[in-house]
Amino acid sequence: MDTWDLFRRKSATDALREMEHSEHSLKRTLGAFDITMLGVGAIIGAGIFASFGQAAAGGDGLLGAGPALILSYLLTAVACGFAALCYAEIAAMVPIAGSAYTYSYIAFGEVVAWIIGWDLTIEYAVGNIYVAASWADYLRSFLRGTLGVDFPAWLATDLQTAAKTPEIAATAPHIGDFVVAFNLPAFLITALLTVLLVIGVKESARFNTGIVVFKVLLVLVFIATGSFFVDQANWTPFAPNGWKGVWTGASIAFFSYIGFDAVSTAAEETRVPQKDLPRGIIGSLAICTVLYIATAAVLTGLVPYEKLATADPLAHALELLGFQHLASFMALGAVVAMTAVLLAFQLGGTRVFFAMARDGLLPPAFSRVHPRFRTPYVGTIITGIVVALAPSFLTESQALELTNIGTLFAFVLVSIGVIVLRRRDPDRPRPFRVPGYPVTPLLSAGCCLLLMLGLPASNWWRFGIWLAIGLVIYFAYGRKHSRLARVARGP
Repeated sequence: MDTWDLFRRKSATDALREMEHSEHSLKRTLGAFDITMLGVGAIIGAGIFASFGQAAAGGDGLLGAGPALILSYLLTAVACGFAALCYAEIAAMVPIAGSAYTYSYIAFGEVVAWIIGWDLTIEYAVGNIYVAASWADYLRSFLRGTLGVDFPAWLATDLQTAAKTPEIAATAPHIGDFVVAFNLPAFLITALLTVLLVIGVKESARFNTGIVVFKVLLVLVFIATGSFFVDQANWTPFAPNGWKGVWTGASIAFFSYIGFDAVSTAAEETRVPQKDLPRGIIGSLAICTVLYIATAAVLTGLVPYEKLATADPLAHALELLGFQHLASFMALGAVVAMTAVLLAFQLGGTRVFFAMARDGLLPPAFSRVHPRFRTPYVGTIITGIVVALAPSFLTESQALELTNIGTLFAFVLVSIGVIVLRRRDPDRPRPFRVPGYPVTPLLSAGCCLLLMLGLPASNWWRFGIWLAIGLVIYFAYGRKHSRLARVARGP
């Protein structure tokens, strides 16, 4: 094996030519507004409705930021802002499906591209398993709080939790000593969105826009209502765990920003990607940053931060203030918000698989395009089935642990990729250029590495195992079937 074969690169020119003349091309239907709404839909979700509480109060061995959660979200926004500028430059220069995977193939070579593509499955597929399970939890909370009805517990949880929880095991069906459980809500919502994505990305974008408008209004209602009841005494002490608490809070808060990069996966379905992609990436991040910081300020001012250690901190804070109906409405908002996240992540994951299969690194089924809808329907259906069934087997924490570190690693490579491509392909037109080059890409990579260091050690060794499994698959299949390898071998 020639070691340098592992680093064979696809040129940007060849990648664009293959996309334009391939039978596996996608339909360009999205504009700047659609792209921005897709980004906002992906960002505002489980983070603002769930991880705010953990970031502020801590728990599970992690130090909370307290009221300094405001600084945590600001620090994370700065890191993501640098990364967004890097994404915008490469996405506008090479508007092809695949996001960081495609960019790494052009900048670093095949084996690095495989690693980052495999890594992105953590963000989109594994992360979506967590979101689907959380969606089911919030739906149950909403139904209980407003209608007084509920799913049987064994029909809305995973097998591991059902077996370990006596009250669930007591009511669940059994096959011998085996406790039967199935997360029906997670299955149904994933199946519905999978069908929607197969029908067409434009139809999915319209559905997403309606959801985004609703949940942004909901967050604004929380900020406007809560601002009248802020007690400044709750902001003291501002940083109870010092800089370490702020740092840890920023690492947790990063989950709230995951998703803006999903915009770049829709590059091939954007009408004018050179202009619309940078606007969508930067615009969606800016909108969400303002909403996050305002929400953090109001939330930590409503109640003492120690009381926010809950899965639904916004609704919980309103309940403590006596706003029961508004708290129930907030639970509905969480359900709606995470529906948009599920949609955006399903879209992003299937487009990465599509790009990898088109390059020969995954089986060709993932690159098949529907003759009528012009969507990668086989990959969408396969991914939908996996995500729909997985919440019945994995716990939420198992699905979540890999998400942050995997995405941060992708951001680091994209940031460095800007510098590499400026040197390797300096004459290629760049409709958008990172301001402050090369300082900005270096700051982006450094900030993301800093956030990675704030994550628990368990995240690192699980991440290492995941990448090792991916490399086994690459050497067993991808390296042999790669399109570049076939070209090198000749007819």
